[in-house]
Amino acid sequence: MKIVHTSDWHIGKKLMGRDRGEEFKTVLAEIGGICREQNADLLLVAGDVFDTYTPSAEAEEIFYTSVKEIAKCCAVIIISGNHDDYVRLTAARALSEELNIYTVGNNLKPLDCKKRGKCYPVRSDGGYAVFENEAGEQVYINMLPYPNEARFKEGKSDESFSDKMARWIEFGERGKTAKMPSIFLSHIFAAGGKSSDSEREIDLGGARAVGLGLFPECDYCALGHLHGRQKLGENIYYSGAIMRFTFDEAGREKSVNVFDITESGVQNLTAVPLKSCKKLVRLQANSAADGIALLDGNRDAIAELTLNLKAPLSPSEMCELHSHENLYSLKMAVDSEMSAGYTVQNEGKSSSQLFSEYYRSRFDAEVPSDLLELFLSLTEEE
Repeated sequence: MKIVHTSDWHIGKKLMGRDRGEEFKTVLAEIGGICREQNADLLLVAGDVFDTYTPSAEAEEIFYTSVKEIAKCCAVIIISGNHDDYVRLTAARALSEELNIYTVGNNLKPLDCKKRGKCYPVRSDGGYAVFENEAGEQVYINMLPYPNEARFKEGKSDESFSDKMARWIEFGERGKTAKMPSIFLSHIFAAGGKSSDSEREIDLGGARAVGLGLFPECDYCALGHLHGRQKLGENIYYSGAIMRFTFDEAGREKSVNVFDITESGVQNLTAVPLKSCKKLVRLQANSAADGIALLDGNRDAIAELTLNLKAPLSPSEMCELHSHENLYSLKMAVDSEMSAGYTVQNEGKSSSQLFSEYYRSRFDAEVPSDLLELFLSLTEEE
């Protein structure tokens, strides 16, 4: 069976306040093209379809239009991530399942098992499904959307997070009544994974990291949450986000994972590059003229330009710089007597570092962990 693994679409996410709707459409169309070219049976989307709990109508239109087109060539399984409102994401299940699109939220409802297309679910209960293709090949999929107590409507208890994770994962394993190829599909932070600026800091703390020993015995772990493509252990993969969302991702390749899964396990695993997502570049220059030349030479990329200046820019220079549509971020450092000896002490610090330093300066003590977690939970949606 041919599988395509992607995650972290974040439809609707802006960069420096700029809308990227057309870019989302292009990249999702490219993913559909990869599914067709690879003759995929199944597309796995490992969470964070949208960037916010309440996506705009434009973002929802991009999603519905794009995923409907993809489902013409293969079945699609989507689980909710921490940025998704799983109730909203799964609200159209009655319609989407008729198109061979299956959305799974934290209510873990069974999939509707009917023959639709060349690959479809033949057996399902909460948290798992068995899919079969035209050749009679089957794959077992343990589906765990972004897990926390609130989403699973569980109250406070003395049970550790590791014990909870083991229980949640095991729940999706209970349908393995026969030996067959299997996949674990989830949106979690695996211990040892590398994060970037575009992932939420609150969810990447060590307390919420899932130890590799907790993962189920399976052929392939298809994860979402971390935006950089990476492999952990023997068979744990993050496909990475489909676009570059922050400038610290400049130069990083974006891709989807494509592989065959058979009775012998995973074969022909390939990271297929996504060529249509725009490049992000960080440029530096010592004058406005040099900066403009760099912007002219990178018109196909989204640019962050840092100017190291001896004097402030003139209005005409500012106007000419901002006339470049590819300039999304302009930073300036002016070397003058007024700024001599001054350094930007907070540049590059995370939200938790800034809050911790503020708390320490006010109360001469370390910030309590529960207060820090509460602060971070208010900076972005859970």
